[in-house]
Amino acid sequence: MPTPPPLPHGGWPTPVTSELVVRAAARLGEVLVDGDDVWWSESRPAEGGRSALLRRSADGTVTDVLPPPWDARTRVHEYGGGAWTVAGGVLWFASFDDQRLYRLAPGDAAPVALTPEPELPSGVRYADLTPTGDGGLLAVRETHTASGAAADVVDEVVRIGPDGSETVLVSGPDFVSDPRPGPDGRLAWLQWDHPDMPWDAARLVVRAADGGETVVAGGPGESVVQPTWDTDGSLLLFCDRTDVWALWRWRPGGDLEPVLDTGADLARPQWRFGASRAVPLPGGRVALAVPRDGADRLAVLSPGGDLRELALPHTSLTQLRAQGGAVVCAAGGPASEPVVLRVDPGGGDAEVLRPARDLGLDPAWLSRPVEVTFPTEDRGTGVAEAHAAVYPPANPQVRAPDGELPPLLVMVHGGPTSAHDRTLDLEVQYFTSRGFCVAHVDHRGSTGHGRRYREALRGRWGVVDLDDVVACARHLVGTGRVDPARTAIRGGSAGGFTTLAALVLRPGTFTAGASHFGVADLAALAAGTHKFESRYLDGLVAPWPEGADVYAERSPITHVHALDTPLAVFQGTEDRVVPPQQAEVLVAALRAKGVPHAYLLFEGEQHGFRRAENIRAALDGELSFYAQVWGFDLPAEEGIEPVDVVR
Repeated sequence: MPTPPPLPHGGWPTPVTSELVVRAAARLGEVLVDGDDVWWSESRPAEGGRSALLRRSADGTVTDVLPPPWDARTRVHEYGGGAWTVAGGVLWFASFDDQRLYRLAPGDAAPVALTPEPELPSGVRYADLTPTGDGGLLAVRETHTASGAAADVVDEVVRIGPDGSETVLVSGPDFVSDPRPGPDGRLAWLQWDHPDMPWDAARLVVRAADGGETVVAGGPGESVVQPTWDTDGSLLLFCDRTDVWALWRWRPGGDLEPVLDTGADLARPQWRFGASRAVPLPGGRVALAVPRDGADRLAVLSPGGDLRELALPHTSLTQLRAQGGAVVCAAGGPASEPVVLRVDPGGGDAEVLRPARDLGLDPAWLSRPVEVTFPTEDRGTGVAEAHAAVYPPANPQVRAPDGELPPLLVMVHGGPTSAHDRTLDLEVQYFTSRGFCVAHVDHRGSTGHGRRYREALRGRWGVVDLDDVVACARHLVGTGRVDPARTAIRGGSAGGFTTLAALVLRPGTFTAGASHFGVADLAALAAGTHKFESRYLDGLVAPWPEGADVYAERSPITHVHALDTPLAVFQGTEDRVVPPQQAEVLVAALRAKGVPHAYLLFEGEQHGFRRAENIRAALDGELSFYAQVWGFDLPAEEGIEPVDVVR
């Protein structure tokens, strides 16, 4: 076999192009089971980011249930989730255009509006849809007012009758979620109030048929997520009473009982509605996703407490649902995009119901993550280490010149209360197959490592996250894995904030950066964002507006005079979370100082890019920017149009 030719890192030819990243890119969303049928949603960049709904019947036939222009997507909490549900073949969904609920029954020619047109455009929104079994629905209803103020938005649990009538069941808390009908007329739900986020202090409440209410778990310093009724009338839930989100059980009239604590977070933070990491099975068993060493295992817990892990190649599991004795879920891994999978927990047999797209790639092109833990500054947090998934360069047809180290691209996830998903991400492979080393940092404040690790960011956003991304870069440079002269940092939203702040407040580590709709002005975010996050920064930074000085001190926009690192900025015109004015202040400062920069503004895009052409333009534009800053050539065969770098 001939020796591959040496080529400088960064410009290696690769089949992982931006066109491949978005080609037929149906991003798998929620999965539901309705009898013998399995339903799922797909977000399709080629159709403007539309969320389509598909049904797989028992005979294997797959039907695209909602043709264009229908878009099953909700804007509750702006991040959505739980926008559709199905029972007995009847589909209910929230339409993105007007946020009204629609119903589509078998035999209907088109969806029929169930809720009235609101007085304000998209002024009444619905999420977390749950059938009640009698033709009605439970839902979280979010009502906006003419004032447009976050403080005036009202969240409630409502019951929607078959005729569209609405009855308020829960009102008063700032936020509600997970309305779940239980046996004997019981109703369970989660609630929390400002300034807490749901991962800070959500309460699980159960209301009996006589109206009596019990707070099952949660409160100050304790969070509950994903309550689920078992067939025996008990309630399963994840609670972080022991530092991690462990599995607990509550029986009416009894106490909360521990079920499973593995020392790792079994659940994830509630950014979106409709998550499911555990599901009851017949015979008192529970199927759940158990994380270990950065990977999920599908496991079955017996009534006696025995935990049996199933041998599956997938390492990322979400949307667990029961179909008889089987488990249906979304499953992926570092070398596999998410599929819809049905697993027999008894024999361990697995059937792919919705395959991943055929990438046409030899596995040798795919970089696998290496889990890395590195030291960082304590700063009084009690936590002096952080974590990253490091993806080395991978290209079977090229080798680097002798002695040349790869450039480093540090990626920062959004949230910041979130974590890097180890499922195959072609954006990561886009860079690793060209010769980059990519490090996806789970800085302190990320989830998956328990409440103590998560709360290490409390009051310290813009401090410890910067320590961690800098420490990661220095660790990789110090161990000889990457080129110290070619280190870049990139992130979107909250990850964009850490990117920008690292460049202005920790200068000297990174020689380039890319901000995708990144937060530049913390004060503007605190004062003008949507209700769900309107008090988020009280815990991450300081109470607003009392802590205005802290906001100014940590905001990249305050320190634009120190911005002297080449930077690429990508922004949407309709972004309400991070308005384009923030990006434009940065760009103006770069222009005034003569710092190399690029700025792409995408018409009609919101917070996060959903259109295929814009995803491609941002990805190719970022690569082109690094090529011009660091001096390597782009593969000619891709025909990438160089981004305009202003100097």
